[in-house]
Amino acid sequence: MPTNTIGTDGTITRDARSRYRQRAEGGARGAFEAETKRAGGAPRGETQISRGKAPADLAEILGDAGEVVVRQRRMFDGERLVQLADTFIPGFVAEAAPKVAQPDTGEGGIISRMADAGLAQAEVVEDVAQVPATAEQAEALGVEAGALLLTITHVGRTEDDRVVEVTRHVLGPGWTLRYGVPLT
Repeated sequence: MPTNTIGTDGTITRDARSRYRQRAEGGARGAFEAETKRAGGAPRGETQISRGKAPADLAEILGDAGEVVVRQRRMFDGERLVQLADTFIPGFVAEAAPKVAQPDTGEGGIISRMADAGLAQAEVVEDVAQVPATAEQAEALGVEAGALLLTITHVGRTEDDRVVEVTRHVLGPGWTLRYGVPLT
């Protein structure tokens, strides 16, 4: 089965082929915790919850979402900060699945809470790009401002094509992203 790895040099290989299906493995609170534990790491996170507007580029993806729940996370392997992840959840999702606005979203994380509320993600699209680190990102991730960082913009949609989540992951140094595409 595809799995993440953490190399002896600290390089994290994120294998997207099974990541979201295994998000509750071993009681994990989401994909990051499950995959980091499976790779032998020590996952932990710091989460701040607020309500507000999504940045313009993500608001366009969310459509007419109005006020959103914002989950700002700092994700660690042990003491090493490895990524920043900001999630924007439309108000209708937070009303149906109020646990998504809590720091501890329970086993399987927000994707499982959405599914429990009848808003299962049927499709995920992730765009990967390099962007210059902002001063805040650079300070947090230990790089120079302007250094190129990988970002993943994750968009989760329901079977009826409603966007229920947009997450912008900003990865620190030392990541490899692995994707698989079935050909048959």
